[in-house]
Amino acid sequence: QVQLVESGGGLVQAGGSLRLSCAASGRTFSTYAMGWFRQAPGKEREFVASISWSGSTTIYADSVKGRSTISRDNAKNTVYLQMNKMKPEDTAVYYCAQGKGTVVVTTSSGVGSWGQGTQVTVSS
Repeated sequence: QVQLVESGGGLVQAGGSLRLSCAASGRTFSTYAMGWFRQAPGKEREFVASISWSGSTTIYADSVKGRSTISRDNAKNTVYLQMNKMKPEDTAVYYCAQGKGTVVVTTSSGVGSWGQGTQVTVSS
């Protein structure tokens, strides 16, 4: 029903910045909440950030709060995750996620669709 494609991952030095992008197609984008999750080797997939359909409400995990900003451009069917002051523990595969409605999602059970993921590696 929807296709989500992440981009913007790669290698970055500790303290550096990256901006991840997620382009959506296949169904109406602006009526759904969007989010970002990540999964490091040997760990469970964890919540990173979420944004409501209108962009008026954002939620962040404590691990990235103050360093990250989630935003969306509904005209471009794209959601972004700006990450600053990155740490080695930010290393993971980052997944774009679309919720099942307009309410922000913070758990995998609330996700309707997943992207394929983009690798982020932070060196120390």
